[in-house]
Amino acid sequence: MPRKGLRLVSPAFEAEALASLDSLYRGARRLTRVPADAEDLVQETYLKAFRAADRFEPGTNMRAWLFTILHNTARNRARDRARDTVAIDSDLVDRAADAPPIGGHAAGAAETPETLLLRDTLGPELRAAIDDMPDVFRQAVWLRDVEEFSYAEIADMLSIPLGTVMSRISRGRRLLFDKLKTLRPVNA
Repeated sequence: MPRKGLRLVSPAFEAEALASLDSLYRGARRLTRVPADAEDLVQETYLKAFRAADRFEPGTNMRAWLFTILHNTARNRARDRARDTVAIDSDLVDRAADAPPIGGHAAGAAETPETLLLRDTLGPELRAAIDDMPDVFRQAVWLRDVEEFSYAEIADMLSIPLGTVMSRISRGRRLLFDKLKTLRPVNA
C-alpha cells in the first residue's frame, strides 16, 4: 500500500519524465552553480512532478512542465534561504546593454551574439562568459539558446511577462557578445 502523498504513476509518464533528467540537471547546475545543490534541486523537482502527475496534461510538453517546476522550486529555495537581498540596478544594466561596444563597431554582419554562441572553439570562454552574466540574463539566454525553449515557455517557467523574456534574452546576448569580443578579436 502506497504511503500517504505518494501516487502511482504510469510507466509512460515515468519514462517521459526521466528522459529529461540530464537536461534538468544541466539547468539546475546553471541555476545553483554547485553540483550537490543541483542534484538536490533535480530530486526535489522530480518529487514534486511525480506527486503532481495527475495534474499533468498528456500531450503537452513534459520537458517544459518539468523545467517550470525546477525554476519555481529554485526560486522558492532561494527566497527561503535569502538573508540579504541582492538589488539589481536596472538602469545601470540598461545603460551597459545599450552602450556601444568598446573599440567601435568593427564587427561584420556575420558577427552576432548567435554566431558567437555557436562557435565550437569558444567552449571554455563561452562557459566563463555565461557564468559571469547576472542570473536574470543567464537563465533566459540559457533556456532559449541552449535548451531551445520558446519565449512563451520561458515566460511561463520564470513567471515573467513575454516582453521581459525577450528583453532579458536580447540584453543577455549583448552582454555575452561584448564579453566574448574582448576575449577574441573579431578578425581572428
